[in-house]
Amino acid sequence: MLEVIIFLVIAVCIILLCSIRQISEFERGIKFTRGKFHSVLNPGWHIIIPIFQSFSKIDIRVKVIDVPEQDAITKDNVTVKINAVIYYNIFDSKKAMLAVEDYNYAVTQLAQTTMRNMVGSVTLDELLVERESISDNICDIVDKATDDWGVKIQNVELKDIALPADMQRVIAKVAEAEREKMAVITKAQGELEASENLAKAAYELAQAPGALHLRTLSTINDVSSDQSNTIIFAIPLEILKAFGDTSGVEKIANVVKKTKK
Repeated sequence: MLEVIIFLVIAVCIILLCSIRQISEFERGIKFTRGKFHSVLNPGWHIIIPIFQSFSKIDIRVKVIDVPEQDAITKDNVTVKINAVIYYNIFDSKKAMLAVEDYNYAVTQLAQTTMRNMVGSVTLDELLVERESISDNICDIVDKATDDWGVKIQNVELKDIALPADMQRVIAKVAEAEREKMAVITKAQGELEASENLAKAAYELAQAPGALHLRTLSTINDVSSDQSNTIIFAIPLEILKAFGDTSGVEKIANVVKKTKK
C-alpha cells in the first residue's frame, strides 16, 4: 500500500513539473480550458493541466515586415515597382489569437493592397515628392483595419520606388533642361548686374574732370607690365594741344617714359 502511495505522489509531482509553463517578459500567453478561452497569462510560471488545458504564446515586441516588391500603376498610368517596410506590435493578445488565423500574413496582404490603392490615387510626381505623406496615409489606413486583430501599426516606410528605364531617361532629360534653364538665367542676371555697374562707373568718370585720363593711364600701366604687349591708344585732345610748344612735348615724353617704366 505504501508503495502505491509513493508511486502516486511521484506521478503527481512529475505531472506538476510537466505542467509548469514559463512565459517571458516580452510574451503573453493565451490559456484554453477544454478548448475554450480561459484567460490571458502574464509573464512568469503557470500551471497548465495536460489534456484539459492548453496555451499559446504571443510575442508582443515590435515586428518588422518587408513587403515584397510589386507592380503598381499611378494615376497618370505609369507602372512602377514599389516595396515597403512595416513596423507593428500586438496590443491585444486575445484578439490576435482569436480574431485572425495568421496576423503576420494578414498584415502583409492588407499592406500590399493598401499600397497599390494609394499609388493608384496619385500621380508619379506626387509619389516621388510626397513619399512621406503617402507613407503616413498607408499607415493610418492599415492601422484602422487591424484594430480588430489586436495589431498596432507603428510605422510604414516606402523603401524603394523603381521606375521603367524609358521613364528614367525622360526624367533625366527634364532635369538637364531645368539645369540649363537656370544656368542661362544666372548668366543673364550676371550680365545685367555687370552692365549696371559699368554704367555707374562710366557716369562717375564722366562727372569728375580728369578722371577718365587717370583711368586711361592706370590701364596703360597695368598692360605695360608685360614687355611683349604692344599698346595702341588714342591721345586726348588736351595732349595734342601741348605739341604747340616745346614744354608740352617734353611733358608728353616724360609721361610716356614713366608709363613704360
